[in-house]
Amino acid sequence: MSENIETLRPGRMRDASATVRRGLRGGRSIRRAGSDFAVGAALPVAVVAAWQLAGDAGLIDPFFLPTPLAILEAFRDLFVSGDLARHLGISVRRAAVGFLFGGGLGLLLGLLAGFNRRAEYVLDPSMQMLRMIPHLAIAPLVILWFGFGETSKIILIAKGAFFPLYINTLTGIRGVDDKLVQVSRILGFDRRTRLTRLMIPAAMPGILLGLRLSLALSWLGLVVAELLGSTNGVGFLINTAKQNGTTEIIFAGIVIFAIVGKLLDSFVRLLERRLLRWRDSYHG
Repeated sequence: MSENIETLRPGRMRDASATVRRGLRGGRSIRRAGSDFAVGAALPVAVVAAWQLAGDAGLIDPFFLPTPLAILEAFRDLFVSGDLARHLGISVRRAAVGFLFGGGLGLLLGLLAGFNRRAEYVLDPSMQMLRMIPHLAIAPLVILWFGFGETSKIILIAKGAFFPLYINTLTGIRGVDDKLVQVSRILGFDRRTRLTRLMIPAAMPGILLGLRLSLALSWLGLVVAELLGSTNGVGFLINTAKQNGTTEIIFAGIVIFAIVGKLLDSFVRLLERRLLRWRDSYHG
C-alpha cells in the first residue's frame, strides 16, 4: 500500500506527465518531418517519372539525356566495381581539407575584424577585392605556381570556403545590438562573459549561415578543381565519361555532387536547430 502511495506523490506525477508530453512532442515532430519530406519529394519524383516515361516513349535521345533507369544502372556498375567509393572518398577528403584551411582562416579573421575596428580597417578592403576574383580567373595561376597536384586543388577549394565565413562572421558580430552590450557593462559582466554569453550567441545565426555557405562553396570549388586537372575524384570521373561519351556516368557524377551537397546542407540546418533553439523566428 505504501509503495502505491509513493508512486502517486505529486513530484512523481509531474515527472510522469512531463515524460508523456515529451513523448507526444517527439511523435508530432517525427510525423511533421515525415510530412515535410513527402511534400519536398513530390516534385522530384514527378519529374523523374515524367523523364522515364518520355525516354521509354522514344521522345528523348538517350545519348544526350539517358533515362533515370540507365543512370541507376551506371550507379550500380560504379558501386560494384568500387570506383564510386574510391573517387567519392578522394573528393570528400579534398573538400574537407580545403574547407578546414579556408573556412577556419575565414572564421578567425572574421572574429578578429569583428571585435577589433582597427583590424577591420586593415583587412576588410583587401578581403573584399580578393572576394571578387572568380575561381576560373586565378585557376591558371594556381596551376602554374603549384602544378596539377593536391596543393592547387586545396587552394581553390579553400578560396571558396574562406569568404562566406569571413563576411558572415564579421557582419554577425557587428549586428549585435549595442544596447545589450552597454547593459552587460552596466551589470558588471567582464569581457570574457560578454563574449561567451552575449556576443558569440547573438552572432551565431550569421556564423552558421557563413558555415552553410562555406561548405556549399567548398563542394562547388571541388568541381572546378577536379575538372581542371585531376587523375581521380568525382570530377575526374565526369571528365573521363565526357571523353568516352558515356553520358549516364556524367549524370551519375552530377547526382553524386547533388546528394552530398544536400547532406552537407542538411547537417548545418540540423546544427542550426540545435544551437538556435532560443531564437523565436518566423516559420511560415
